[in-house]
Amino acid sequence: MIGPVIGIILAIIAAILIYFFIKKFVTLVINAIVGIIILILLNFFHVMSIFGFTDLPISITSVLICAIGGLPGVIIVIILTIYGVTLP
Repeated sequence: MIGPVIGIILAIIAAILIYFFIKKFVTLVINAIVGIIILILLNFFHVMSIFGFTDLPISITSVLICAIGGLPGVIIVIILTIYGVTLP
């Protein structure tokens, strides 16, 4: 009698955990896509050149920073470019 009840409770707990992991994963994917799109748009419209700086480098390093960090990652790449730090 207790076996099926424990099985149902464990199934509900597993479903809740899967829901929260998928929800967090979707948020991270959207954040990564927004960061990369902003990086590409900043280079496409030459926004950094308007302010007298070189364009943002599009390399594996900068794309990874923007993908992992999203908008804060783009801001980090902008700050590094302003201070003259080259990203490989």
